[in-house]
Amino acid sequence: MKINKNWIQKVFRFFVPSPKIAANHKKTLPENRRPFRRTGDRSSRPKTQSTEDRIKDFILRNSRNGYYTKVSTLSYKFEIPEDKAWEIVGGLLTDGDLESIHDEFTGEMKLCEAGKTYLIMNLEQQRKRQKSQEFKMNKKQKSK
Repeated sequence: MKINKNWIQKVFRFFVPSPKIAANHKKTLPENRRPFRRTGDRSSRPKTQSTEDRIKDFILRNSRNGYYTKVSTLSYKFEIPEDKAWEIVGGLLTDGDLESIHDEFTGEMKLCEAGKTYLIMNLEQQRKRQKSQEFKMNKKQKSK
């Protein structure tokens, strides 16, 4: 049985690279282009925040948007143990950046930016009133 050389090359072409492919495999960049590699000073890269800073930013952002942050939320939001969350909250409260208030129904501690406690409390009452009015309107429309 005679084996054709071209047939073998066609069948096994993915195993043995052709000389043309091997020659073109070596990539050359034009002189005006550099390879993408960062060397030297990496100060332009943003620093990663510590968990404490991320928690503080989260609480302050919620406060600016008119919401309290419950301490129980922090442990699962940032995937940290509850003890660590309480430790971080204690540090933030002693720094004076945050204020706390306790939920009137559940007793949970809620956090907000210093000086915004009553503003957020007022916003919560407005949202509650608006929600109950919408509920009453929907109930009247359904009964007709």
